[in-house]
Amino acid sequence: MPDKQLHKKADSFVENIRQAAPYIQAHRGSTFVLMFSGEAVDEHFDRLVHDIALLHTFDIRLVLVHGARPQIEQRLKLRKAKMHYVNDLRVTDDEALACVKDAVGSLRVEIEAQLSMSLVNTPTANARIGVASGNFVIAKPLGIHDGVDYCHTGEVRRLDTDGLRQQLEAGRIVLLSPLGYSPTGEVFNLSAEEVATAAAIALHADKLILLTDSGNLRDGRRRPIRQLSLQEAEKLLHSRRKLDPDRERHIRHAIDSCQRGVHRTHLVDRHENGGLLKELFTRDGVGTLISAETYEGMRIAGIDDVGGILQLITPLEASGVLVRRSREMLEMEIHHFMVVERDGMIVACAALYPYSGGVAELSCLAVHPDYQKQGRGDQLLQAIEQRAAREGVKRLFILTTRTAHWFRERGFRSAALADLPVKRRSLYNYQRNARVLIKTLETPGKRLS
Repeated sequence: MPDKQLHKKADSFVENIRQAAPYIQAHRGSTFVLMFSGEAVDEHFDRLVHDIALLHTFDIRLVLVHGARPQIEQRLKLRKAKMHYVNDLRVTDDEALACVKDAVGSLRVEIEAQLSMSLVNTPTANARIGVASGNFVIAKPLGIHDGVDYCHTGEVRRLDTDGLRQQLEAGRIVLLSPLGYSPTGEVFNLSAEEVATAAAIALHADKLILLTDSGNLRDGRRRPIRQLSLQEAEKLLHSRRKLDPDRERHIRHAIDSCQRGVHRTHLVDRHENGGLLKELFTRDGVGTLISAETYEGMRIAGIDDVGGILQLITPLEASGVLVRRSREMLEMEIHHFMVVERDGMIVACAALYPYSGGVAELSCLAVHPDYQKQGRGDQLLQAIEQRAAREGVKRLFILTTRTAHWFRERGFRSAALADLPVKRRSLYNYQRNARVLIKTLETPGKRLS
């Protein structure tokens, strides 16, 4: 390979590592629930297993939930038994339940075996993965609906949350099958999506990840949909647009999980090689993120936010980190601000002041002490960058006395006073002696993983 190509490949590798590093750190210690279908356990399943093993080495707590539909259907066909579905749910009679238990048991053993050998011949070959499975899911019968008796088809009643946490804290991956057990010893056939959603909610998981078989979600013009708020997801679900049953089911579970405390749900095409890693460790991702928090709580500030912003920035002004702003000034400039609101409280803010020539100033970036080191500063910075890019800004600059390193780590570079717009240069406070940093903006439309 020519030297030029080698250098280009090496530069690409370095850039990928730099982009992934903040996400690796941010996800450390997090709890992810990952659901994949029985179709995913195919000849390429080892790729997914290696990616799961890599997440485990990053100190991410993992709960895996597998489906088993094709394996169950294969056994039903061998027995020449009828396959009866109503409303996309299997009616599980006695014969079908025997096939379910046989298929799920065999598949679980196969997955555990794959996880046991997953690190062989990889850079993490010396690591060992412990896998825990068991009767963590307590279920009840679905019963009779519209005259249809679903027999041994059930629904999740609750999970043994303490037991799950004990296994996760011990450093094990938890593997859940689409089976549930009743206190009276009955076994019920469950939906893998329902088990995964219930686990994510019970554990207050940071992410629920659903690996889909129906490809990536796209809009009416066939463009990939990278992010949806809860409202947007609900609107899509209730629109006239026809969705296939699997996709509709995944969106419903994503909405349910986000409404009940799961920070983010990701829909990722399982056929994408490395799609799980690309979704979690790149800024753009490759799937669809449905979130109840990041952008729903972030908005343009209004006049009623002045008091909250003052409470947030006053301590930083007193310590000299920020320039003092009076209430009157804030009221006049409030339209420049963006805020992050949590339960009625302003926990972060930042302002964007555009100048002519495609240049703008980022100012007054502040995060409440109780919410620092949780990614809110990065989320707010990215939102400001997106807003600036939409307004035609090519270069974003800041003036800072204490936080230069934080901004340098996020792509800002040292600059001279002469690089500022003339109007802003005339307002420079030489006594404060703030450093000038500038960042060239990329195209809009990126999102956090």
